[in-house]
Amino acid sequence: MKIVTLWLSTVNRQPSTVIKMKPSIPKGTRDFSPEEVNKRNFIFDTIREVFVRYGYQPIETPAMENLSTLTGKYGEEGDKLLFKVLNNGDFLAKADEQALAARDSSQLVSSISKRGLRYDLTVPFARFVVMRQHEITFPFKRYQIQPVWRADRPQKGRYQEFYQCDVDVVGSDSLVYEAELAQIYDEVFAKLGLEVTIKINNRKVLAGIAEAAGIKDAFMDMTIAIDKLDKIGMEGVEKEMQGRGIPEAAIEKVKTILKAKNLEELKLQFTDSQIGLKGVEELESVFDYLGIGESTNEIVFDITLARGLSYYTGCIFEVQAKGVQMGSIGGGGRYDDLTGVFGMPGTSGVGVSFGAERIFDVMEELKLFPEDSATRLKAVFLAFDEASHRYAFRCLRQVRAAGINAEIYPEPTKMAKQFKYVDKRNAPFAVVIGSNEMASGQLAFKNMRTGEQEGLRLEEIIERLREEERI
Repeated sequence: MKIVTLWLSTVNRQPSTVIKMKPSIPKGTRDFSPEEVNKRNFIFDTIREVFVRYGYQPIETPAMENLSTLTGKYGEEGDKLLFKVLNNGDFLAKADEQALAARDSSQLVSSISKRGLRYDLTVPFARFVVMRQHEITFPFKRYQIQPVWRADRPQKGRYQEFYQCDVDVVGSDSLVYEAELAQIYDEVFAKLGLEVTIKINNRKVLAGIAEAAGIKDAFMDMTIAIDKLDKIGMEGVEKEMQGRGIPEAAIEKVKTILKAKNLEELKLQFTDSQIGLKGVEELESVFDYLGIGESTNEIVFDITLARGLSYYTGCIFEVQAKGVQMGSIGGGGRYDDLTGVFGMPGTSGVGVSFGAERIFDVMEELKLFPEDSATRLKAVFLAFDEASHRYAFRCLRQVRAAGINAEIYPEPTKMAKQFKYVDKRNAPFAVVIGSNEMASGQLAFKNMRTGEQEGLRLEEIIERLREEERI
């Protein structure tokens, strides 16, 4: 039932109707409070600092891309999750009449939508590289921290709008970059205080499994099924492959190979698969670069790691947090010819992504966020009357000029109300000013935690707040 109210226009006094609506946001999206934004910025700043130290440069790309840029890059599952943007104006004017009459949405889309919200940051990056290939220096190392959108079913740790923090290098097929990206994962999560397992596999290994099982033509079907292993278990994967028409004998062979615990065991399964052996060789090189026992977090080979996106061609990564039930909080891999579809073939790249939303949720659950002293409000100025309020405002300017976060209550109202505001803002100190304080220059400096109050000159208050910041 609509709720309506009548009001009189201040201009013409004619009755108008205002429709009241319950405020809401789309499913799969979130608002963030000031405290939460500060926590998210802690994550972004930590990640960015490591990216920059490893020599990566920032870029940004539009929220919207042409659908032709996005489609066909994420496999059949990914393409279904693309958000399409309707054409401007009368989007039905040039609609495919036959598809519209048949209610065939897959055929209709191309005539009513030319753009879509980006699904990830990697494909737009590949498009960026091709368009600016004559401006950038290869190997080109870039990082990007921006939101992406996926029409996925919202659930714990899965949102329709979320930030990705990507780091990629394009223009080299050296495996030193795979090792570097593993180090970046290790260092970032160590700085965040989050214990993780960094898993590495290789798509050539998966191709070797398909070849050894005699189902090279069903490689993507097999990979999509294996990619769901952590969600549906081996029995579910077996049913998934059966549903995709993979023969029983091949399924049994796949299951046998997936039991391999290390690279040496895997080699024995690939005696007739050169691509599989190549994948093992690449993994051995990466682990050789990394060395043994030189990381803070666990970096392991995981043969069941599949990464369903179709553009991966070499090493693939996935990060799992320890001590909490959550999906992957990072992932990525090598893509040998992603730029080829945009007219620049033979340019290899590799990159990984940090799932900022899931990292935030995990750190909240494990209570890992530090108190952010850099953004915290340190003091609030309070005044008894109009004259002292103006005096306090002038004092506040000096405090802020000293680099200290502070503010003033907007009016000299009842002191109890002002102190209540200081409490709710969680500020550790209040500076109280009245006529006596103005005359003496000794301002009332109150510690909100202990309740202690003392008279200090403004210079002394600034120094005290600085000391508090250093603690």
